[in-house]
Order: sequence, then C-alpha cells, then structure tokens
Amino acid sequence: MQAQPFAHLSRHWLLALCTLAAFVLLIKLSYWQWQRAEYKQTQLDQLHSAQQQGPVRWTDLPSTPIEQLDGLELQGKAVWLKPAVWLLDNQLIQGKPGYDVVIPVLVSNQGPALLVNLGWVEAPMSRDQLPELDIPTEFEMAGLLRTELKGFRLGLNLEETGLWPQRMQQVEPAELSKVLGQELYPALLYQYKSPYLYHYKAVVMPPEKHRAYALQWLLLAIAVVVVAWFMSKKEL
Repeated sequence: MQAQPFAHLSRHWLLALCTLAAFVLLIKLSYWQWQRAEYKQTQLDQLHSAQQQGPVRWTDLPSTPIEQLDGLELQGKAVWLKPAVWLLDNQLIQGKPGYDVVIPVLVSNQGPALLVNLGWVEAPMSRDQLPELDIPTEFEMAGLLRTELKGFRLGLNLEETGLWPQRMQQVEPAELSKVLGQELYPALLYQYKSPYLYHYKAVVMPPEKHRAYALQWLLLAIAVVVVAWFMSKKEL
C-alpha cells in the first residue's frame, strides 16, 4: 500500500520528461524551418538585387570575383567545346524522367570555360539509350548564372564511357574540368532559350512554406504541453 504514492509520483515524472523531450524536439524543428525560411529569403533577395542590374556581358567582368557574379543575368557569344556533353540525371518534369543538357563553352578568347545548362530533354524509354541531341556550335548566351552548386549524391558522379554524352549525378566543375582537360569556372549558367526546356527554379520551396511549417511545429509543441497539463490534472 505504501508503494502507490511513489508509483503515482513516478508516473508524473515520466509524463513530465516525455513532455519536455517532445516539446524540445518540436521547438527545434520549428526553429530549423524558420532558419530555412530566412536563408531562402536572403537568397531570393540577393538574386533580385543582382538581376536589377540588367543583363551584363561576360567580357565586361574579367576581374570580378566569382562569388560576386551569383545571380547575374549574363550575355555573350558562346562557342561550344565539342563534343563534350553531360546529361544531368534524374530530372523529373511533370512526372516524366529526363536529363538536363550541360555543355562547356568558351565565352572569350581568354580565361576558363563556362558550363551552360541548356535545359531539359526527355529520356528514352530504355535506360540503355541516350537522347539524340541537337546542340548549336555557336549561340548567343543569355541566362542566369549561379555560383552556389551545392548538391548531394551517393557513389560515383560520372559514367565515364569514353564517349559523349556522359551521364552525371550533379554538376561539379572541378571534376568535370579534369575530364575535359580544360579549366572551368566554378559556376553554371542556366540558358533561357535553347532547343531544350528551361525549368530552373532558384528556390524549390519558398520561404512562406517554411514559415508555415515552422508555425505548424510550434503549435504542435504548444499542444503537447497543453495535453500533458490536462493529463496531469486528471491524475490528481
């Protein structure tokens, strides 16, 4: 009979500890989503500020640090370094599998080459086949330059077959430079108009959605505390 008060007390401690653990976890998730929203908003603001300058010719920016070029709209005559073509794998558009067509180009007679994403092409039915490509040798470059090329992959990035085009999992200029035997700028230009589909989005999930998730986790944290409080009152 003496053990009942202690058992009752231990249940309260267990409830309190579980509530605290759940509350801390949910608050951390809420804070993380809020941080993501702030980061995405900063990215969008920087891109908007860069694009307010209007299109800039690449040849006018020889001494500008590459970090300051992020988000600029660039123009210039591009010459494809034939026959190099990389196909960025696992690109789904409206449920259809395909590739982004990435090529190296020379924009001026001096300096490294630049990678250009020409857009999306649908993949053939068989994985053993690659799409037939029609790439202009020369074209007027007009697109959005990004220097932040973060990504995640597992295993090897390139399928080096000795033939072109080659599949890749993500754009890594340093690695592609070794394959090409040509220095590449650590950047990627998303060409607006080409034979392929332009589908690039600077931010996949907008800040507003992250803020909505942050609010959702916060409300769940409050709900956990309220439910625990009513449960503790009920046992008294």
